[in-house]
Amino acid sequence: MKEPSIKTTVVGSYPVPAWLAAFPTQTALRDAILVVLKTQELAGIDVIADGELSRFDVNHPETNGMIEYFIKPMTGIERALTREELLGFRRAAGLTFRTQPAGIVRRQITEGTLNLPAAWESVKGLTTRPLKFTLTSPYMLAKTLQDNHYHDVRSLSMALADVLRRQVANIDAAVVQLDEANLPGHPEDADWAHEPINHVLKSVRGEKAVHLCFGNYGGQSIQKGFWKSLMPFLNALNVDHYVLEFARRGYDELKQFKALRDDIALGIGVIDIKDNEVESTDEVAKRIEFAVKTLGPKRIKWVHPDCGFWMLPRSVADRKMVALVAGRDKFLGRQ
Repeated sequence: MKEPSIKTTVVGSYPVPAWLAAFPTQTALRDAILVVLKTQELAGIDVIADGELSRFDVNHPETNGMIEYFIKPMTGIERALTREELLGFRRAAGLTFRTQPAGIVRRQITEGTLNLPAAWESVKGLTTRPLKFTLTSPYMLAKTLQDNHYHDVRSLSMALADVLRRQVANIDAAVVQLDEANLPGHPEDADWAHEPINHVLKSVRGEKAVHLCFGNYGGQSIQKGFWKSLMPFLNALNVDHYVLEFARRGYDELKQFKALRDDIALGIGVIDIKDNEVESTDEVAKRIEFAVKTLGPKRIKWVHPDCGFWMLPRSVADRKMVALVAGRDKFLGRQ
C-alpha cells in the first residue's frame, strides 16, 4: 500500500506489563518489548517504539525512567545530598512536582556507563517496522538536578547535551525524538534552551523530532502556558517535525502555528492520554480534519497521542492506538 500522507506514531512510553514489574529480568524485558512492538504492528501504527520499557526501574516507577535512567549512569552526578542541598533544590528548581532532585552535580559530567546505543541495538532487530528512539531533552534533565559545579543551568544543559550527542551519533533509528515536558511551562528560558537541544540534534542520523507537552505526571498536566509563547523557540530548533499535545488542551491554538517555519512538519496529538475513554473513529478523523483545514495538508504530517501511554491500563492504550489508525485512515479515505 502507498505510504500515507499523514503517518501515525506513538510518543514513546507504554504501560509496564504486570509480569515485567513482578519479574524485571532481561528475558521478561525482551518478551515485554516484543509484545509492545507486536501490539503496535497489529494496530497499524506506521512508526513504532519499544514502549521505553528498558528504562523501567521498580525504584522509580512514577516517572517511567524518563529522568533517572539517563542521569544515574553519568559520572559527576551523585545521589546522596545534604539537607541544605535538598532545600536549595526545592527553592530554585521550578519543578514543584518533584520533592527532591534526580541527583546533585559535584564535578564535570561525563557519560559514565550510560549506553543508549546498546539499548537501541537490543530492540532494532525485533521488528521490521520503522522504529523511533526517544530520549529526554538535556534542558529537562538539567532542571531536575541540584547543580553545585556549573552554577548555571545553561552550562549544565550543554554539558548534558554533549553526553547525549555522542550517544545519539551511534543510533540509526528511523526517527530520533527528544522529549521536553518542562520548557512549555517555563518560556523564560526559551531564548537559549534551543542551543543544547540543537547540539544533540546535530548528531541525529534519521528524522529529527522533538516532543513537547505540558506534562503527564500521575495522569495530570503539571505545566501551564501557551504554544504562542514558544514560537521563537520552535523556529530556532533544527528539527524535521514536532510531536505536540493538543487533544487534552483543544485546538484553538493551532492557528498560532501559521508562524512556524515552512520546512517544519507538525505532529498533532489527537488522542487524550489523560482520559480512559477511547476516542471514536469519527472523533479522531474530525480532529485531523480541523488541523488540516487550519494549517493545510503540507503542514500536518503526523498524528499521535498527546503523550506517552504509561499511565493508562494496557487495554485502554491498545484500543486508543487502534482508534488513532482508524481515524487517520477514515480522514485519508483508506478504509
